[in-house]
Amino acid sequence: MFGIPGKQAVSITPRAAKQIAKLMAKEGHSGLRIGVKKGGCAGMEYTMDYVTETDPHDEMVEQDGAVVMIAPMAQMFLFGTEIDYEVSLLESGFKFNNPNVTEACGCGESIKFDDVETLAAKREDGIPNLS
Repeated sequence: MFGIPGKQAVSITPRAAKQIAKLMAKEGHSGLRIGVKKGGCAGMEYTMDYVTETDPHDEMVEQDGAVVMIAPMAQMFLFGTEIDYEVSLLESGFKFNNPNVTEACGCGESIKFDDVETLAAKREDGIPNLS
């Protein structure tokens, strides 16, 4: 929907691609849909859901056997995001390195974005600045 020709909506690190592909194969899912919803102390939270059917309105990114779909309402907020998978002594999980985030809460579970008009105004072509 908001795609930039020749540029994927999100990038996936090799660690994240490996983990997504592993989880997809284990449960027989066709992909992982990411999005955002209202919630948390900063105002928004990322969502991740396994999907068995693709939605034609989703932005799809495929890499190394991993399939990530971006829900239509989240596309403008997630363009330029790098999805990583981190493992530490205490926890493991996906990490979103998103250039569109303006604030994050102390626990790291919720984020805040500029409003859609501000994101669109950051670029003359109406697409948020991805640099």
